[in-house]
Parts: sequence; C-alpha cells; structure tokens
Amino acid sequence: MSSDLAKPEPIISIRDLRKVYHVGKVDVEALRGVDLDIEPGEFVSIVGPSGSGKSTLFHIIGALTPPTSGTVRVGGKDLAALDDAGRTRLRKSTVSFVFQKFNLLPNLTARNNIELARYLGGNKNHRRADDEEFKRVLGLLGIEGRLDHRPAALSGGEQQRVAIARAIVNHPAILLADEPTGNLDSANSEAVLGILKDLNERLGQTILMITHNPEAAAYGHRIVHMRDGRIV
Repeated sequence: MSSDLAKPEPIISIRDLRKVYHVGKVDVEALRGVDLDIEPGEFVSIVGPSGSGKSTLFHIIGALTPPTSGTVRVGGKDLAALDDAGRTRLRKSTVSFVFQKFNLLPNLTARNNIELARYLGGNKNHRRADDEEFKRVLGLLGIEGRLDHRPAALSGGEQQRVAIARAIVNHPAILLADEPTGNLDSANSEAVLGILKDLNERLGQTILMITHNPEAAAYGHRIVHMRDGRIV
C-alpha cells in the first residue's frame, strides 16, 4: 500500500476560504483565499498581527461564523452542508474553544462550570463525583482542590485551567485556543502552554492556537503566519 493511500484525511481541510464583512458601505475582506490542512494530532500555532484574519478563521472552523465562499471540512463534515442543529452538534462533539478571557460563568463554582459543559455535551454522569474520567481531566490540569471556588476567587492561571477542563471534558477532536495566555503572567502562561503540549502529546489532542507571542508559538509542531487575510 502506498504512503498516499495510508495517509489519514486531514481533520481540518480549507480551500479558497474567503470572508467579507459589510460595514456600512464598505466591504472589509477578513479572509482572502485561505488554504490550510490540519492533520489529526497536530499542534499548530497561528500567528499574525491584529486584523490578519486569525480570529475570523477560528470562528469559521468552529461553525460560529459562515464563510462568504470557499470550502471548510471539519472532522469529515462539510460545514456548508450543516444546518443550525448540525453546527451545534459539531460544537458539542468535535470542536471546543478556549478563550483569552476565560468566559467562565461567574455565579457558578469551577466544578459547576465544568459540569455544565458535560451536561450540555450529553453526559448523563455530569454530576457523579466518582466519575474516573472526570477525575483524570482534573488531575491533568491540577485543579482538584479548587473546584468549589467561584471564578472571582481563582487566579488567572486557575481560571484558564478550569476553562481548559471545561473545553476538553467531552473529548472534542479539535481544541481551538484563542490567545489562551493573553491575560496571564509569564509563569502561568508557561504552565498553561505546558498543559496544552501535554494534552497534545499524551492524548493526541489536535490543537490550533492563536498567539501573538513567538515563545508561545514555538510550542506548536508548525507555525502558520497570517497577514491581511492570507497565509504567508
């Protein structure tokens, strides 16, 4: 069997992707013909200045924003063929996000924030304290002792660990991390990046990470540079 036949299908495949925003009477081209393949188990860093199209690319991959034209396949599914319910299912089962601002619900404890994600993902055991898989995720992130605290009582690094736990607890095939260290000091940034690298190496988690930090970008297997809506 040839190596071409044995090669798995990319988990993300993008061809001639374009996105135009209409702002008043002005058309703003956020993406201008992007081609990109991501293989299963890759850790890819996407870097570029503000306005380069990085976040727009993430929102399209995560089925949050429709493209103007082009094709996007995620986990073998053509996003253009999905209705609203199909895009919601994709976000439940295949793609998950980690954001710069954590986006934890402030009135819920860390445990409840994670349990809510499990419930929305259809996990019937979302409140079982003896769930071994839940314990394994918490152990990976080192937050077992902080679960009963609300976000305001957690440090920035702890909040981001909870956000990562919430994102991976339902085993998404793809983790999209949008500036995950942007609000953290250097020590916590290094810890969070180490967690992402560990998830990739030990669990085979496919990770795409947006970052402005070249030291953070170096954690990826591959660095993709964007400028003016294009990969350069």
